[in-house]
Amino acid sequence: MGRSDNTGHEWIKTVADGRRVKFTNQELQDDWVFITAQVEHNKIVYSIVLTDAKDALSREEVESQFEGELSKKSPKPN
Repeated sequence: MGRSDNTGHEWIKTVADGRRVKFTNQELQDDWVFITAQVEHNKIVYSIVLTDAKDALSREEVESQFEGELSKKSPKPN
């Protein structure tokens, strides 16, 4: 296996514009990883399944996967 014990992590980060974003990182089977990002007070959850993650992803690697989406202005929460 050779993978670190990183089977399910979540954390909150305040991004440059002041929004708080919750990230999750869950290792699945066969080098698959499920990662998500959700802006606080928003119903939208961005998610990605990576099917060829040979090593455990760092927080920075997870966050970088969502840079494009998070750089867009989020709609106002309901």
